[in-house]
Amino acid sequence: MECVVQGIIETQHVEALEILLQGLCGVSKERLRIHELCLKSGPNLGAVASEVRLLCDLEQPVPTWTVRHVGGAMRGAGAEQISVLVRTMVESKVSKNVLRFFYALGYKLDHELLRVGFSFYFQRGARITITVTSANKMLKLHATEEAVPVTPGIQLVEVTAPAAADNYNEVAAAVSSFCEYLAPLLHLSKPGVSTGIVPTAAAAAASLMSNGGGKQL
Repeated sequence: MECVVQGIIETQHVEALEILLQGLCGVSKERLRIHELCLKSGPNLGAVASEVRLLCDLEQPVPTWTVRHVGGAMRGAGAEQISVLVRTMVESKVSKNVLRFFYALGYKLDHELLRVGFSFYFQRGARITITVTSANKMLKLHATEEAVPVTPGIQLVEVTAPAAADNYNEVAAAVSSFCEYLAPLLHLSKPGVSTGIVPTAAAAAASLMSNGGGKQL
């Protein structure tokens, strides 16, 4: 399982967000350049449609592949009372032949993206991962070098943390607490709940840029 929240930020404020995250996390950022392929199952694989995502890390000297399946979100009164989305997620490293393997199983390519940006890691009650990326679409199949922005001027911020059935409340609380530090720059909420650009973002970014760094916790 994992706890997740998302938000958006204008590209002009991303440098300020990076300064803040550097101060909060106390570690250097990791650059991201991920080729993401979304595959969906064909009719021969059962009545219920299945979706998997293949992620190729292009930042590595030799590109590495990961397969990820995101399941349904937790429902019920307990889920409604927490500010993060709790969902099942299975992820595994795979070989470079994974795309051919899923095609052989009957999966079809639904869409592909190139996500470019950076990530930070924060340890406080849970191992929290923060990614800041721009989504880019390919004009031709697999042509990552010719990718163009899907939403120019806007980047996606995602905060995730692994959880289990017996500790998701504690993990959700840790994620929510961490998100409070980012509130002046952006608002993070459950995926699918759009909150737009935070009105205080410009002023908060200007303050961070003038100070040259965030407070290290």
